[in-house]
Order: sequence, then structure tokens, then C-alpha cells
Amino acid sequence: MAKRDYYEVLGVDRNASASDIKKAYRKKAIEYHPDKNPGNKEAEEKFKEAAEAYSVLSDPDKKARYDQFGFEGVSGAGGAGGFGQGMDINDIFSMFGDIFGGGGGFGGFSGFGGGRSSGPAKFRGSDLRVKVKLTLQEIANGVTKKFKLKKNVACQHCGGSGAEGNAMETCPECGGTGRVVRTQQSFFGMMRTEVACTNCNGTGKIIKNKCKHCNGEGVVMGEEVVEVQIPAGVAGGMQLSMRGKGNAGKHNGIPGDLLIQVEEEKHPQLVRDENDLIYSLLLDIPTATLGGVAEIPTIEGKAKVTIDAGTQPGKVLRLRGKGLPSLNGYGRGDIVVNVSVYIPESLSRDEKKAMENFKESDNFRPSESIKEQIFRRFKNFFD
Repeated sequence: MAKRDYYEVLGVDRNASASDIKKAYRKKAIEYHPDKNPGNKEAEEKFKEAAEAYSVLSDPDKKARYDQFGFEGVSGAGGAGGFGQGMDINDIFSMFGDIFGGGGGFGGFSGFGGGRSSGPAKFRGSDLRVKVKLTLQEIANGVTKKFKLKKNVACQHCGGSGAEGNAMETCPECGGTGRVVRTQQSFFGMMRTEVACTNCNGTGKIIKNKCKHCNGEGVVMGEEVVEVQIPAGVAGGMQLSMRGKGNAGKHNGIPGDLLIQVEEEKHPQLVRDENDLIYSLLLDIPTATLGGVAEIPTIEGKAKVTIDAGTQPGKVLRLRGKGLPSLNGYGRGDIVVNVSVYIPESLSRDEKKAMENFKESDNFRPSESIKEQIFRRFKNFFD
């Protein structure tokens, strides 16, 4: 199942204060607490889901990364508080002792509270999607990209309200709450349910005179230049998000998000394998036999490596820390050099004569241990 937005999980606005986030989590924790829902697996999962959301949104650093880049910004080491890695109910009680009164049970709570508080509805603008192509160098160092977006923006004439002169009236049906109670007969008797007010579409406000510039929508088509800071260590296929940079919501609603799809440009010599970079080094026979120095391409330029005498095909060399950084800043990959040896396809008469002489030398015949070593490397490659 796809992960839900952490703000949605706790039922808070993206601009909610730390105090509001804590209160919202406390309310969810009470609702889905194991003591209140014994044996209820669904409640247990929601209890864990709320704890994960709170572990991110209550931490200023994690919250900032989540607001900028979504789940990718808090994935991996140091991410969402270690959730999804075997964390159980007792771990949650231990982590948030201040919420649970130290013991984990309901003793620390003042009561279960009431039902869901529901205010007037707000329209949410749709998300925008863009693609960004990055070189390995940009991925290694991070980069800032600019996008010129055509999107819905708040109407300046009416201040985004959709009403001429920003004049709004309280809905007479719901009294401005955006919710009404409906009573209907059912099999169990008369049922009372709270639903969105149809007269004002749940907003609690009525527009008497529509704004002529936006036809009462509160949004018009406009442009905005957005700067996106791409963190080091991203990978092709990742989707980053910038909160609130999508289309504006109608009637001063909640703006959508800008979703950035990452694409990698192929490097002419290096192949990415997670945070490692793979390079295929082709040696000539003299260098492989006698040893020497070879140049290896890196993201920063060139690096020289020493080739030992008697280097065999299939040998792997590593340039530690020359690969790509982890997205969350924990370590850096290597450049992995796979060694091959070039065998000439045609020889001159003198070259053939020299090779015939070498053929007679026992030193040019592989020993059983060398054969086994090369076979093992070959087998490991396919494993």
C-alpha cells in the first residue's frame, strides 16, 4: 500500500505549529492505542503510521527535508525514525514517552477526547509535474535548477476569494461551519450524520457577486519561476516534491505540489550501480604482465592507479570514496574498476615469432591455482 502524506495522516495543515502537530498525534494515538483496540490489526497499523508521521513532523530537520523532497528526503538512514525496520509498539512507547505519560498505557492521558473536529473545506490545487535531466557531476554535488511554470495563481483582483471586492457572506445553511447534520431513517432507527454543506460546497462562505477577472474561481492562469535545490545523491526514477509550488487552490485554497521526476544522463565511461560507479579498464598485454600506471576517469577528472605486475583479467580495483554520495549524507560510494586484457586480433611475422617463443616458456602457461582463481571470478560475476 502506498504511503500516505504525513500531514494527511495526522490531519493537520502544512503550516501547523509544533504544538498543533503534537496535539494531533496525541489524538490519533488515543484513537488507535492498542489498549483501546485489543487485537485490532488495522488500528495497530494506523497507530504505527501516526507514530511515523509524528517522528518526522516533530523533528525540525526531518520536517524541512520532508517539506522539500517528500518521502525521498527522509528515507534511509536517519530518516523516518527507523520505522519500517522491525519497530514495534514498545519502541513507539519508548520514543514518545512524553506523549504516553512514560508508561505507554492510557494513564498519561486526560481522556479520549471527542470526535473529529471538522472546519470549513478548502479546495486543493492540482499538482504539477516536471522532468529534470542530471549529469553524474550534478548528482554528485547537488545542483539548483530553475523552472518557468505555467500554472493557476491566485487572482490579484479579488485576492483569490473569487468574490468581487473580496465580499463574502456566511452560508445561511451551515452558519459558516461548512458542515450540516442530516437525519435519516435506517434499519437501526433514526441516524444522524454530519456531511459537507451542499449550499456552499463545504466552504462556509457564499459568493454573491463573482469576480469578473476569474469568473468566481479565485484563480487565473499565470507564470512563476521556481528554483529547485536538487540534493546530492539522487537517482534516476526518483520523484522529489516541493510543497505548495503546484497550482493554486480555488477560493484561497491549498496549493498543490510541484513533483520533480529525476532522469540521469548517461556518462560516456562510467556506469552507475547505486552509489558506486563502474569502469571497465582494458589493459594491453605488456602492462598487465610487467605492471605500470593507468588513468581512471572520475567525476572530478582523472585518477592514476598502479597496475601490479601479473594483473589477471577479472581483477577488481577500487577507488574508495570516489563514487556518489548517499542521498541522506551517510557515506560515499566507490569507483569499481573491472580489469580486462586486450588480445591482438592480428600479428606481424616478428610478433608471431616472439609469441611462439613465449609459448614454449612454462612461465606463460597458467597454473592450476590461477585457472581456479579466474574461474572463481567468472562465477562470482554471474552470481
